[in-house]
Amino acid sequence: MTPTIGILGGGQLGLMLLQASIDWNLRVHILDPDPEAPCRHLATQFAVGSLLDYDTVYRFGQSVDVLTIEIEKVNVEALEALEREGKKVYPQPAVIRTIQDKRLQKAFYRQHGLPTADFILTDNRADVAGYADFLPAFHKLGRDGYDGRGVQRIASAADLHKAFDAPGVLEKAVDFEKELAVIIARNANGEMQTFPTVEMVFHPELNLVEYLFAPAEITAEVNEQAQQIARQTAEAFGIVGLLAVELFLDKDGKVLINEVAPRPHNSGHHTIRANVTSQFEQHWRAILNLPLGDTDFYQPSAMLNLLGEDGFTGPARYEGLETLLGMSGVFPFFYGKAITKPFRKMGHVTVMDTDMDRLREKVAVVRDSIRVIA
Repeated sequence: MTPTIGILGGGQLGLMLLQASIDWNLRVHILDPDPEAPCRHLATQFAVGSLLDYDTVYRFGQSVDVLTIEIEKVNVEALEALEREGKKVYPQPAVIRTIQDKRLQKAFYRQHGLPTADFILTDNRADVAGYADFLPAFHKLGRDGYDGRGVQRIASAADLHKAFDAPGVLEKAVDFEKELAVIIARNANGEMQTFPTVEMVFHPELNLVEYLFAPAEITAEVNEQAQQIARQTAEAFGIVGLLAVELFLDKDGKVLINEVAPRPHNSGHHTIRANVTSQFEQHWRAILNLPLGDTDFYQPSAMLNLLGEDGFTGPARYEGLETLLGMSGVFPFFYGKAITKPFRKMGHVTVMDTDMDRLREKVAVVRDSIRVIA
């Protein structure tokens, strides 16, 4: 009998998980606080409710056979109770609990000998002020930072007032050459499979991925470092599901973990078209304890996030879509969000080509051609 799977969260990641689930005729129930969430029309069942409320999450979990997430901001206590009662919860609640709090996450890397930038755990703004000799650094909120929120650059003592007056991590700034990511899947049998390493380019102000290239243009030695760190991290967590491992490549050629996400991730969206198995199908394979799929890529690819244009709020319109659809190897994906807002993630575009120079030229055309306006 096909199991009923529950997803906590019905945003764009849930939507793309649902799209992958349709091929296998999976029954997927969604819980999300937004009645207009992108998943509302595709799910087998869609329920509106808080992901942070114990009773809501617990009751939802009782109604399914396997429970997973598309966002870490969920009630872990309810997941722990469900797990104790024998429910399959993947990724496991202990993994989510650690990753939810950047303080616990960074301490986990240190405890398991995983390479990461030097850091200091801080309790409040006054505490940060005592570490002027540690600067330049980034102050990160321990909890609830997301998509660039909850991060402040503290370049010098003059910036100490910018520190958060809450528990956080003061992380040494890394003089990096590139930002990389590896998505790894692990099933309950312990089988692991990594996706090719990708290179991410972040928006200079918003601190979220603007676009990426896959595979990353790095040496074989650096690639092996990145791939091995991803495997070691997944093993250390013992995770069942997907783990996105964001990495820094420093100027000395050393790879360091920045942070991780226990779910499908922005750095894997291109895999829907560019790879034999997408990250979303791989997530289903992992949590259902099925053989993991081939992650080889067909062609080099890039992915651009479609963000709501600054200055526009209202019913979304995609200006320049005809230009994209007239280009070979260009695939737009929209997330079903009716209303655009400045810098809201509204979709992405995957671009493919056999030649890296042509790929970069296409990316430039795509970037300059499409806008999400109201």
